[in-house]
Amino acid sequence: MRKILPFFVFTLMFGSAMADGGELYLNIRRIGLEMSRTDVRNSGDYQDSPIQALSADSQEFIKGVLDTVLEYKKNKFNWDNSLFMEYGKTTLKPYDEPKTSNENADKILLSSDMSWACWEFAGFKFGPTIRGAYETEFVASADAPRQNLVRTNAGLSLFDHTIIKSLYLTGVYEYDFTYSKDKTSKTAAELGWRLEYKVRDGVKLSTNGYYREYLSYSDYVATDLDRDFSAVFRMDTNLWGHFTMGPYAQYRRAKARGVDKYGSNLILGISFNYIMRYGLITLETEE
Repeated sequence: MRKILPFFVFTLMFGSAMADGGELYLNIRRIGLEMSRTDVRNSGDYQDSPIQALSADSQEFIKGVLDTVLEYKKNKFNWDNSLFMEYGKTTLKPYDEPKTSNENADKILLSSDMSWACWEFAGFKFGPTIRGAYETEFVASADAPRQNLVRTNAGLSLFDHTIIKSLYLTGVYEYDFTYSKDKTSKTAAELGWRLEYKVRDGVKLSTNGYYREYLSYSDYVATDLDRDFSAVFRMDTNLWGHFTMGPYAQYRRAKARGVDKYGSNLILGISFNYIMRYGLITLETEE
């Protein structure tokens, strides 16, 4: 069934586009590789040095990202089915100790979004939006099971602008079955965005993220979040064809119900990406 569903969704959208004059696009937002490396040699001889650059641990960071969406458009109606996956690891090589590694990114998000442009003004489309999503991970962490949850959103959205690709405010219902004995239902409010700005030919700035404030829970689970903020900032410079390179920053800050302090994660690095938008079915503009 899991293998049939994506094919069914694609067939339904493809058939609908052919039958009623809609447009269908495969938007590869990016297939990327992000990495950084710190190579420290002879650090054992500099453990007493006040210069941290000489006494630091060698480390390697690498992360793969797939962000793609199948877009269906007709008149005022947009229907996007997207798949986002990322997985990253950091490997530490301390002086005179065994090499260790740990995950710093692990996410699979399958979602379906529908938006209706009730109003159009100044290049903006504005109207109701609904979303259904399933979120999980590739592997479980050392001390917790693999995350599993279903999330639905409903609210209002600005979309399809030259710069503001999506800006929404929605209510959220979330069913979390990460812990088999502690399944919980939650409600929240969420503000999210996806922005793109073309600086000049071959150079583009982009950002996407969300802020989610949880409002109610069906049960108490200490690891459930009170609030959650996530943002990604990138600059893509065209190298050749549809391949780009540029710096990026990714920041995550959240607070769990059972903890008094916020946890955060900041990653800075260089990303190499393939970005392309394919028109599977498009309408030719008559002159």
